[in-house]
Amino acid sequence: MNLLDELRTHRLLAIVRGPDPAAALASVLTLADSGVALIEVSLTSADALSIIRGARIALGPDFALGAGTVLSVEDARAAADAGAGFLVTPAVAPSVAEGVRLGLPVLAGALTPTEVVRTASDGATAIKLFPASLGGPDYLGALRDPFPDTAFVPVGGVDADSVRRYLDRGAVAVGVGSPLLGDAVRGGDRAALRERAATFVAAVRS
Repeated sequence: MNLLDELRTHRLLAIVRGPDPAAALASVLTLADSGVALIEVSLTSADALSIIRGARIALGPDFALGAGTVLSVEDARAAADAGAGFLVTPAVAPSVAEGVRLGLPVLAGALTPTEVVRTASDGATAIKLFPASLGGPDYLGALRDPFPDTAFVPVGGVDADSVRRYLDRGAVAVGVGSPLLGDAVRGGDRAALRERAATFVAAVRS
């Protein structure tokens, strides 16, 4: 899978994290059915690896399904074994180099210029700007001055109202968790999840 092409094409990465494995899996499938083509399941979710396995079986081998909050070498290996097609980290971590070694694209977390350089040196495919809300779209714009060719994906505090501002400042895509998932990961209203998914898909395409 070419993660960078997927990010550039679809521009929205959904982040699924929750305490109820059945509801989390149902949320993944609902998002996919609603046109969200890039989904990560955070390893902080209850029974996260089983969710990834179940989603991979349901969605097939080609769907862009990844594992998030991948920190250690062991995390990277377990996520790969479960069927993750890409890895996402919240920070500079040993999992970046291990993911690259395993042949998986990595969206690596960074906030400062130093961290951007470090994660790029470790082989990251793209940079997860996290937490994006700390500096907002203007900070992303400032980072892109010294790193014009780096693919940034802001995550953390991105909502439907701010999507366009991040994309206009040069983000290749945005990552969205709770503003998109809402209570669906705890067994809440999946019809409402479909509506929110439609809103975000429209926002990144506008």
